[in-house]
Amino acid sequence: MDRELMQQVVDLARRYHERVPTEPVFPRVTVEELRQALGGPLPEKGAAASDVVAHLARGAEKGLVGSTGPRYFGFVIGGSLPVTTAADWLAVTWDQNACLFATSPAASVVEEVAAGWLRELFGLPAKTSVGFVTGGGTANFSAMVIARHAVLERAGWDVEKNGLQGAPPIHVVVSDESHATMLAALRYAGLGANNVKRVPCDGQGRVIAANVPAVLATCEGPTIVCCQAGNIATGSFDPFEEICEAAHERAAWVHVDGAFGLWAAVSDRLRPLVRGLERADSWAVDAHKWLNVPYDSGIVLCAHPAAHRAALGISAEYLVQTEEDRERDNFDWTPEFSRRARGFAVYAAIQHLGRKGIAELVDRCCARARQMGDLLRGQSGVAVLNDVVLNQVLVRFHDSDEATRAVIDRVQREGVCWLGGTTWHGMAAMRISVSNWSTSERDIEMSAESILKAASAESAQSARRGR
Repeated sequence: MDRELMQQVVDLARRYHERVPTEPVFPRVTVEELRQALGGPLPEKGAAASDVVAHLARGAEKGLVGSTGPRYFGFVIGGSLPVTTAADWLAVTWDQNACLFATSPAASVVEEVAAGWLRELFGLPAKTSVGFVTGGGTANFSAMVIARHAVLERAGWDVEKNGLQGAPPIHVVVSDESHATMLAALRYAGLGANNVKRVPCDGQGRVIAANVPAVLATCEGPTIVCCQAGNIATGSFDPFEEICEAAHERAAWVHVDGAFGLWAAVSDRLRPLVRGLERADSWAVDAHKWLNVPYDSGIVLCAHPAAHRAALGISAEYLVQTEEDRERDNFDWTPEFSRRARGFAVYAAIQHLGRKGIAELVDRCCARARQMGDLLRGQSGVAVLNDVVLNQVLVRFHDSDEATRAVIDRVQREGVCWLGGTTWHGMAAMRISVSNWSTSERDIEMSAESILKAASAESAQSARRGR
């Protein structure tokens, strides 16, 4: 690659990262302005590479969200650590197809090593298999395909050869508050998003363990139980020990959707929240959330490697595949064939932070979430709806859906921070997610000030409307 072009990109990236903490978190640009900046007719002739890069940067930067910065609190999106950005740049430069050992020995060994580190970090069985996929949704989908294979194999049915037509019915038990990607995974795996049995949750979004045996008693034959580490609204955890005990008594498969909450297992302070996690059969987690690596980076883990490989592995005569597990063929553990070498960034993050550094990152984000809750709780017209056990803070204003949505809109438009809204137990709520390594106490103070200012302004406007 041209040296000057590479330097141009480095300079553009450096200037962007320097600007992010001081600029509005959400871009103040219209879609038409972006179309004007980036659109146009199909080029008839090519342009110089440096001109293309400069044009792209000028146009795209107008519409970039500051999710890499310290005051982005929407959608549990973690910003990239500098070391993971650098590792990802190398991965793109190396341009390895990470499917086989034969296509990239380095990508194969890096994912093998990183997989071992992840098993240790999460406290999972030593034999646990690991696949590096695009995100938590794909990890959930992969796990459902593996679970489908395993429970049907026990029933004497080969789903890979025969498909689902004529197969024994599979019962799926889910939380009343399962994440949308969990239900999507069931759709993709042919199990049906609505063809489920739901277990009620308590006021914090945790499955009520006492109800699990009764629901399982209605499931005759192959059964999959899905629970979660980190409720998307409250951050709460299902009772894994009790769920696994009840499920395994009936030979059911237990899957844990732990997109961000699984990282609690790394922290001494938070580990009690995941008691019994290791007894599950499969797990899904995002590295681009709390490990703060670039998109995309999801991980599926399975306590039964033979089922994992049987469900997702591929073989063909022309492929140069390894035998007897001498080397790792990465595509044995993912639903993808050709793919980018996303394991390099995960490897770099773990090597850079170590176990203690990852625990500190997670604990620091949770401390900042508690700080946010403390600054908002008890203020006039402000109610924190959840127990802040992790990194999620749910807030409601003036006990009104309309006022809450109006405060969210004001905060988003001011641009000091960005956060989203949700509906929690039938009520509109502001949802604040703290998952960026760079978020400081001062960032939380500034953001809380912006939120309270918006709440005060909305209260004053409501009073004027009332007159």
